[in-house]
Amino acid sequence: MVKTTVTTLAKCKTQKTKIAALTAYDAAMTKLLNNAGIDLILVGDSLGMVIQGHETTIPVTMDDMLYHTRCAAKANTSALLVADMPFGSYLSTEQALYNATKLMQAGAAMVKLEGGSDLADIIAKLTKAGIPVCAHLGLMPQSVNQLGGYYVQGKNKEQAQKILDDAKSVTKAGAKLVVLECIPESLATTITTTIKAATIGIGSGKGTDGQILVTHDMLGLSSNTYKFCKSYASLEPLNAITNYIHDVKEGVFPEKEYVLAL
Repeated sequence: MVKTTVTTLAKCKTQKTKIAALTAYDAAMTKLLNNAGIDLILVGDSLGMVIQGHETTIPVTMDDMLYHTRCAAKANTSALLVADMPFGSYLSTEQALYNATKLMQAGAAMVKLEGGSDLADIIAKLTKAGIPVCAHLGLMPQSVNQLGGYYVQGKNKEQAQKILDDAKSVTKAGAKLVVLECIPESLATTITTTIKAATIGIGSGKGTDGQILVTHDMLGLSSNTYKFCKSYASLEPLNAITNYIHDVKEGVFPEKEYVLAL
């Protein structure tokens, strides 16, 4: 099986081939996702809620991310492995370079940061250092206390323009992938057709270049339920993941009932 790379993402966008992505925090789940043919695996700081039992992602540390990235990397054979940079790990360019380097040495092929134009300088420095970057816009879980909760972002014109401007800024700085979380479908589509980088949506409709869900949520292995998360829990795990990949590739998922805002 050919391994997914940054170049693959660019080709998927150009050829309009949907990118299927899911999360994994250990070797067992990573192997299962590889066997199903997933394109991209995110070792997400969502492990704070899914694995550690916290209410938010904020308590997750760099040591946590390094441990879980190493676990996933050992079993990864074909997916692009992306690792989250946790809360407080990229407050300066120097800190970001140091921590991103550690994640790459642990086996990540790309790192993900939450933020827009305010992170342009950091993204540019990481890119120059040979570290591929994924930006995360819209609902940013690490900013949940500032946002006041988990709400759809970009619903008014001012917010929507800010997110679009941020998408342009992070792409210009060098980001090769942009995650768009919980924004209106129309805005996600506009961003996807505007920027050169590939986009991955979660709760943002069909207009993105790909989709991502938390694997534990879509398999019914966690107590979390979200409007945008389609459940494949009635199927055997490998079949469930295969069906999810099929639905993303064929443009079936997300159906209207899983779209938060049009």
